[in-house]
Amino acid sequence: MMDLLLAAVLLVGSIVGLWLGAEWLISGAAALARRFGVSELVIGLTVVAFGTGLPEAVVTLDAVATGHTDLAVGNVVGSNIVNIAVVLGVVALIRALPVSRSLVRRDGVALVATTVIVAGAAVDGVVSQMEGGILLFLWVVYLWSLFRNHGSGMREETTEQGVGLRAAGKLAVGLVVIVASGALLVDAATTVARAFGISEWTIGATVVAIGTSTPELVVSVLAVTRGRAGLSLGNVVGSNIVNLFGVLGLAAVLAPLSVTSAALDGLWWLLVLVVVFVVTLWTGRRLSRVEGGALLGSEVVRWILGFG
Repeated sequence: MMDLLLAAVLLVGSIVGLWLGAEWLISGAAALARRFGVSELVIGLTVVAFGTGLPEAVVTLDAVATGHTDLAVGNVVGSNIVNIAVVLGVVALIRALPVSRSLVRRDGVALVATTVIVAGAAVDGVVSQMEGGILLFLWVVYLWSLFRNHGSGMREETTEQGVGLRAAGKLAVGLVVIVASGALLVDAATTVARAFGISEWTIGATVVAIGTSTPELVVSVLAVTRGRAGLSLGNVVGSNIVNLFGVLGLAAVLAPLSVTSAALDGLWWLLVLVVVFVVTLWTGRRLSRVEGGALLGSEVVRWILGFG
């Protein structure tokens, strides 16, 4: 009983930590973007995406380190599906998201290409170490292209030397708090679920998958309510690219990854979801509330059909 009570307290505390961390991260990221003339979209696609994607990286690399290489692909694919269907679905329901031309033409196309490449690597049932190295290389190329053409940001002129340092510090503290709170949330929620007799498979497929995507959800929701749509969309798109190229690439370099039939089914579902998502953005230049509801509905359909 005491363990359950403690888990419930930690559950509430972790949610509070997530929100506080997200507040610090968003204000720090916005200040950093202004200070160095980099667009908020690029900051979201890189620094913020890497930070909010750390839980997926930790879970995936831990699976490889403990010999459960078959779980690595499934975890990343599941998290990416949740990011698009649930995170962006919820965000769009709160407020319709305007979409910049560069996000669609560069990053939307990059997201589709990333998913296609990973599907091609996984279709034979194994992601080899060589394929992992290629994925990592492509991620580096993508990052280089982002900062080479960072575009729309305006550099903020200031005589105060510590502005950039303080912004970076605030962003870093926010990331640490978010990642730590996300891990605490998963542990506490798992304890509560077990206390109510919920199976290990159900816990893994729901609590862990959604729990590792909680940082993306909190940051994206808070960003859009603060009028930072570029940061919100960039966070999710960037996190998905980090997961597929960066996290899976590194995991495969460490050890060849087995791809289960369930993970492969999930990967096909992700590919369809990504293509529909990007085409929607391309034609409408925004993500409406109706489209957000459709994204959430697609996750319900996935569960009913048992994909991934």
